[in-house]
Amino acid sequence: MSVKHCEHHGDKKKKLIKKILVGLAIFIGIALLVFLITWAILQPKKPKFILQDATIYNFNVSAPILLSSNFQVTINARNPNSKIGIYYDKLNAFATYHSQQITYFTEIQPVYQGHKDLNIWSPFVYGTNVPVAPYNGAALSQDQSNGAISLVIKINGRVRWKVGSFISGRYHLHVTCPAYIPFGNKNSGIAGVVTGVKYQLAQKCSVSV
Repeated sequence: MSVKHCEHHGDKKKKLIKKILVGLAIFIGIALLVFLITWAILQPKKPKFILQDATIYNFNVSAPILLSSNFQVTINARNPNSKIGIYYDKLNAFATYHSQQITYFTEIQPVYQGHKDLNIWSPFVYGTNVPVAPYNGAALSQDQSNGAISLVIKINGRVRWKVGSFISGRYHLHVTCPAYIPFGNKNSGIAGVVTGVKYQLAQKCSVSV
């Protein structure tokens, strides 16, 4: 086989590989364009969350400014989209007080949420002897004495969107639910925390994706 013939064969192979790569790039570009157009037409909406209720099982501030608490909260999550599903891949619920985290992370199991579907979660958020900033410790003790506390129940995680057979990459999800929880006070003749009582909140949560 001559050198000229080998060079000609090599050129044909390079041209074939180039055509394949160009064709693949065109296919990916068309697929991406179709997805973006579909995405724009469908106008995906963020999931909606509602903090339905909260049950207190423990709430105690002890020296030196340590907090032990145990709540069970009920959270409704609704997918408002009629043609887009949502994968909740990783969710953690926890409570904060004056921007300080006061409970551990509680994991919510991954789940797929279909079109217009509603999911209800009832995680326990709790912490044992969690150190609290001195200024928050004084405020917590005062709130406990007054018989009500303003907490924020948060859910952080990641979600993916499903349009037809296409599944997007992961997006960060941040859910913030204000919770004003009464639990008896000295004026009502009930001192401290009344445990095991479910308080109806029906509080809308803010959601960012």
